[in-house]
Amino acid sequence: MELINILVLVFGFAFLLVLGVPISFSIGIATISTMLLSIEGGPALTTVAQRMATGLDSFVLLAIPFFILSGQLMNKGGIARRLIDFARALVGMFPGGLAFVNILAAMFFGSISGSSVATASAIGGFMVPAMKKQGYDLNYSAAVNLTSATTGLIIPPSNILIVYSLASGGVSIAALFVAGYFPGILIGVSLMVVAGVIAHRKKYPVSERVKIQEGIARFLKAVPCLFLIVLVIGGIIAGYFTATEASAIAVLYAFILSVLVYREVKWKDLPKILLDSATTTAIVMLLIGTSMGLSWIISYENIPQNISAGLIALSSSPIVILLLINIFLLIVGIFMDITPAVLIFTPIFLPVVVQLGIDPIHFGIILVFNLCIGLCTPPVGTVLFVGCAVAGTSISKVLKPLLPLFIAMIVALLLMTFIPAISMFLPKLFGY
Repeated sequence: MELINILVLVFGFAFLLVLGVPISFSIGIATISTMLLSIEGGPALTTVAQRMATGLDSFVLLAIPFFILSGQLMNKGGIARRLIDFARALVGMFPGGLAFVNILAAMFFGSISGSSVATASAIGGFMVPAMKKQGYDLNYSAAVNLTSATTGLIIPPSNILIVYSLASGGVSIAALFVAGYFPGILIGVSLMVVAGVIAHRKKYPVSERVKIQEGIARFLKAVPCLFLIVLVIGGIIAGYFTATEASAIAVLYAFILSVLVYREVKWKDLPKILLDSATTTAIVMLLIGTSMGLSWIISYENIPQNISAGLIALSSSPIVILLLINIFLLIVGIFMDITPAVLIFTPIFLPVVVQLGIDPIHFGIILVFNLCIGLCTPPVGTVLFVGCAVAGTSISKVLKPLLPLFIAMIVALLLMTFIPAISMFLPKLFGY
C-alpha cells in the first residue's frame, strides 16, 4: 500500500505539472489524493488543512512579507541606479566592464532586496540597454543579468534561507545569513571571470576610468543604500533584534530612504506597492502552506528514512553522496520552483547529510544555490523569464550565451560543496 501511495504522490504531482496546473495547486491536489489513500476517508481533508495552517503559524515567516515589502520599496526608490553608478566606478574600467558592473550591482541590490526577480528587473532595466548601446550582444547581456540576479538569494537577507530554516526544523537564520556572504561573493567572482574571458575574446569596449573625486561622490550616494545591509545583518549578529524584527526595520528604513530622502516613491505610489507586496506574499505563503502538507505526507510514508537508508547503503563517502544530491537537485531545479523544492527536499536530504557529519548550515547553502541555478533554466525558471522580458529577447536566443555562465555557477557550486570553510568560516567566527 505504501508503494501505491508514493506512486500516486509522485506521478500525480508530475502529471498536474505537465498539464500546466500552477505548482501550489499541483502540490495540494497530489497531497490530498495521497492522504485519501493513506488515511482512508474524510479525515484526510481535515489533516491537509491542519498541516497547512500549522505550517504557516510561525513567527519566523513574518520576516518574508516584510522583506518583500522592503524589496518593493527599494526597487521603486531609485536604489538600483545609485548602486549601478557606484559599481561602475569600481569595476567599469576593466575589459567588458559593463558586464562586471551588472554583476556587482546585482550583488549589491540582491543583498538589499533579497529577491532575484526584483534584481533582474531593476538592474537589468538599466544595464541591458546600456550594454546594448556600447556594442554588447543583447542576448549575452540578458544572460549576464539573469545569472547574476541569483546572488541575491545567497547573500543575505534572503527569504529562501528563512524558508530553509523553517524546513530544517530550526537552523539559525542568523547563521545562515552570515554563511551566505562568501558563497555569494564566490558566485559573483566566478561570473566575472567568465565575463572577462568573453570580453577579451569579443573585444568588448572598456569604459572610461572614473576620477577619484567622482568615485567618492558615487560612493557617498550609495552609502545610504548599502547601510541597510549593515543595519539588518549587523543588528542580527549583535543580538539587538531577530531576523523577523530586522525585516520590519528594513521596511521602515526603505520607506524613509525611498519616500522621504530620495523622494522617488510618491505617496500615491504606496497603495500599488503594498498591493504588489501582498500579492507576492500570498503566492509565497500558498506555496509554503501546500508544501508543508506535502512534507508531512512524505514523512508519514517514511520516504526520508527510505531514501536515507538507500543513499547510505549506496556509499558512506560524503563526497559521493553530495555529488548525487547535487545532481538530483540540479535536475529538480529545472522543473520546480525554489520555495516548494526547499520545503520538500530539505526533510528528505538533511538527515542523510547530518548522518555523514555535514553541518546543516553548510548544506543549506548548497541546497539553495543548487535550486538558484534552476531559476535560470527553462521551463519554469522565473528569473530566466523576467531577464528575457526585460531585455526584449527570447529564451531560445539566450540559452547559448548562458552556457559558459552556467559552467561558472556549477564550478562555484562544487567549490562551496567540497570546501566547507567557504560557507562555515563566518558562522564559526561569530560563534554559530
